Amino acid sequence: MNLFSGVVYNLRGLLLGLRTPRLLILGLVRLAAVVVLTLAAASLVLVYHDEILTLIWSRPASIWLIWLWHLFSWLLGLLLMGMAAVVAYLLSQILFSVVIMDAMSRLTEVKVRGQTHEPSHGPVFRHFFHLVRQEMPRTVFPVLLTLVLTVLAWLTPLGPALTLAAPVVAGAFLAWDATDLVPARRLLPFRDRFRLFLRALPFHVGFGLLFLVPLLNVLVLSFAPVGGTLYFLDRHDAD
Repeated sequence: MNLFSGVVYNLRGLLLGLRTPRLLILGLVRLAAVVVLTLAAASLVLVYHDEILTLIWSRPASIWLIWLWHLFSWLLGLLLMGMAAVVAYLLSQILFSVVIMDAMSRLTEVKVRGQTHEPSHGPVFRHFFHLVRQEMPRTVFPVLLTLVLTVLAWLTPLGPALTLAAPVVAGAFLAWDATDLVPARRLLPFRDRFRLFLRALPFHVGFGLLFLVPLLNVLVLSFAPVGGTLYFLDRHDAD
């Protein structure tokens, strides 16, 4: 599986999701959950922006510094909006999207294989917490790694290269978030699942490239679990 295969599987999942009513509904619900939480977080940023700015740097009296203060205010607003988007994404993944993604993956597996193959998880709440435990490292680690690369891009001479690399790395981990649904549901150890990701790194980079395309990324990300499940069933679970 190469980089081009990743792009193809992402598009295959999108087309299958749009053609399948139940997958379409779940994908739109997932999209709505992310949008609503992002708007709520952004609203809080806008409401408390001036208070946060004042705590960091009060408006200077000097006309020679006022332009610098306005520039700082603008940059702070962008930083807070970015942090709000990240927090909203993390919350949506852990509280809402993880369940929706699992349901989309199950529906896809049933559509392709006729049934799902997995151990029994017992009660619903136990299953939910199992999903959350699987989702947290897949979501938190990529976000932290991307933030580290972004900071290094600001502070080191490798800035241009790291600035380009950070979105690609984030896209690859978002792709893994989709392809890891089936093995996580089948209780494969995290270490083994991470090895599967590293062995197919070019595929995941290709899968994640579409996440970097403005506007299209919102749509393909919502239906990524379908393409990720198709990939795993074809590559690791062939009859």
